Amino acid sequence: MADQNSSRTIRIDLISQIESKSAQGKRVVVVSPTARHRRVRGEGGPSERGHFFSELLQNVYDATLITDLKGRIVDVNIRAIEFLLYDREEICRMSLFDIISGSDPTLLDSLFRNLENERFTLIEAYCVRKDGSYFSSEIAVNKIDLGGPHLCFFLRDITIRLQTEEMLRTEHNAIQNADSGIAVANVAGVLEYANAATARMWGHETADALANLDVRTLFADRAKVEDVLRSVLETGETWSGELPAKRIDGETMDVHVSAVCNRNTDGAVVGFVFSLVDISDRKRAEAAMRESERQRVMLESIGAACHHMSQPVTMLLTNFELMQKMNFSGERMAELAGISREAAKTLGGILHRLNTVDTYRTTEYTREAPGNGETEQGPAGSRILEL
Repeated sequence: MADQNSSRTIRIDLISQIESKSAQGKRVVVVSPTARHRRVRGEGGPSERGHFFSELLQNVYDATLITDLKGRIVDVNIRAIEFLLYDREEICRMSLFDIISGSDPTLLDSLFRNLENERFTLIEAYCVRKDGSYFSSEIAVNKIDLGGPHLCFFLRDITIRLQTEEMLRTEHNAIQNADSGIAVANVAGVLEYANAATARMWGHETADALANLDVRTLFADRAKVEDVLRSVLETGETWSGELPAKRIDGETMDVHVSAVCNRNTDGAVVGFVFSLVDISDRKRAEAAMRESERQRVMLESIGAACHHMSQPVTMLLTNFELMQKMNFSGERMAELAGISREAAKTLGGILHRLNTVDTYRTTEYTREAPGNGETEQGPAGSRILEL
């Protein structure tokens, strides 16, 4: 059972007294006590303990400050001198409040209360260097006995860590709110992460519905996806192409997929990262554009045919008019001329309809079967323009 007397986490807001030199304004110090541990006093005589303490202090990785109970600095290690840019004499004339931005005696009061029950307390704060610059630090505080109670502050610069965490948060927000789908799978192809856009593409309300799914099940051709995964693992190169996918409602969509190896900090392959874009609308638009272009070309072809055929038709009609008006002998000639004239009118009407076509539509046509006078459907694929 947890210790009922353990202190709970305390959050203290400290108002910085630094004005124009500080870009941070208000400083926040977080005091976080840990689980209780029993203190163990050192062994050996005073001289031996003093030498051991001095060696330990100077070789501690963190910048270390030793203060009295009022916050006055009484000793430091080399690391602290490197961090804070002061020399030893300067630091030993300073107070803890000169180093931790925004701190005051109330901070010490909080530390005393926590250290009554805890082995150490963690503080997150900004520290001030001699040149007025700041660095984010995580500070562990202990109470130690040096012929009397003192406080020991271990300072660690966490600027790079905070910058990395901020960059990760920014990248996560960018990925989570991207319009394109982003998904991460392990080496077995099992999804470990998917952003909201991926969930929308496949018809899910939340990305949690995709967790632990095999990425192969998202696509219509599992074998093709398997080939993609194998290729990426074997070559280490990015694969990019189009794959048909299946939504949860059964509809299919065309997805442009980019797949690349996901690597850890040691460079070892730990899985895949997929970039996914639904290109179904684009492909439908491209198909519509191709159909529109086909109709445009067909209509232009028909217009060109009408243009070239109109001249001989005009000449034919003119000749027939002359044949009827001239005094040709024989009733038969007049009859033929009349039939020819009607045929030319019919041809002219067809040409006119062809010239006014605005939508390209075809229809199957019939043909006469040889020798029986009956009509039957033409061979498959035999189509003509519908007028």
